[in-house]
Amino acid sequence: MTEELIRLSEEMPGWVWNIVVIVFSCLLGILIKIICIPLVRKQAIAQSSYSLFRSFIRHFNKVISVFIPLVVFNSMLPLTRFNPPTSVTVSKIVEILLIGMFALLIIRSIKVFEDYLYHRFDVNKENNLRERKVRTQIVFIRKLLITIIVLVTLAIILLSFENMRKIGAGLLTGVGVGGIIIGFAAQKSLGNLLAGFQIAFTQPIRMDDVLVVEGEWGKVEEINLTYVVVNIWDKRRLVLPINYFIEKPFQNWTRTTAEILGTVFIYIDFNIPVNELRQKFMTLVEGHPLWDGKVSVLQVTDLREHTMEIRCLVSCRNAGQAFDLRCFIREQMIDYIRTTYPESLSLTRIQLSSNVQTART
Repeated sequence: MTEELIRLSEEMPGWVWNIVVIVFSCLLGILIKIICIPLVRKQAIAQSSYSLFRSFIRHFNKVISVFIPLVVFNSMLPLTRFNPPTSVTVSKIVEILLIGMFALLIIRSIKVFEDYLYHRFDVNKENNLRERKVRTQIVFIRKLLITIIVLVTLAIILLSFENMRKIGAGLLTGVGVGGIIIGFAAQKSLGNLLAGFQIAFTQPIRMDDVLVVEGEWGKVEEINLTYVVVNIWDKRRLVLPINYFIEKPFQNWTRTTAEILGTVFIYIDFNIPVNELRQKFMTLVEGHPLWDGKVSVLQVTDLREHTMEIRCLVSCRNAGQAFDLRCFIREQMIDYIRTTYPESLSLTRIQLSSNVQTART
């Protein structure tokens, strides 16, 4: 078989034979993919929920379309008939592409493993504190590993060139001064990176945490190596440097648990019967699915010149449910007071003197 290939290659013009080798490599790679992918997809369809095969197809489908033909062509390089300079150039290009593809395969493998961990630690449940802790670490470690892989890959590619090695050796003589300059220039970047490590493992914030920061209420959407993205309630995005959460105060409503107390303040006249209001409040809360069944209190918390302050206090499973329940209580209590005790709505009293003398002419 080998002798026949050699004889066939000698009979053809060099450029034709090279095109045949390239086309054959591509077709063989595509054929291998066509055979393997349906087998993997069949296993993925058989599993209804999470599937490692489904994750593999999603992340590797496009990559192997380039990787397999490249490997096949690399193995057939000795059969090509390029002239020596062209052969060296082609070999170097294939080498660089293979290094890049191997790095890409490692990155895709990390993402497949991340999918498995996301399935293992599902945040789509009420008490998801442990899951959010793990996901925060997963996101940071994944981005850090990808950054390291990219830098190492670039270093390997550059070191594969002889000229780059000479330049690197020349630069080593000034590494002392250069290190000091780079240290000063990258001070903030290094500070952000170290702050990222601190946040990933001490976790003052986590993925999907509810925060009040810079006067805005929102959820942590992304934790990157140098910045954090907060998804504000009205769909705006607040982007903050990651060391902000180390150096400045902020509110974390889900630091240890998502449970929260919600308050509703009502300002009403003094003559309203508080016990009647309390009974109505308890009726509203006990029949509502957003109440977690732990805290429900109505109290007079302040007296002012013209009104008294009544505070309705309820507990909920999370901040979003607390907001909705507070709105419901506020609407229903005001409607109840307006229809049952309209005279107790906030009034402004004006007293007129009765000693008015009538002037006669």
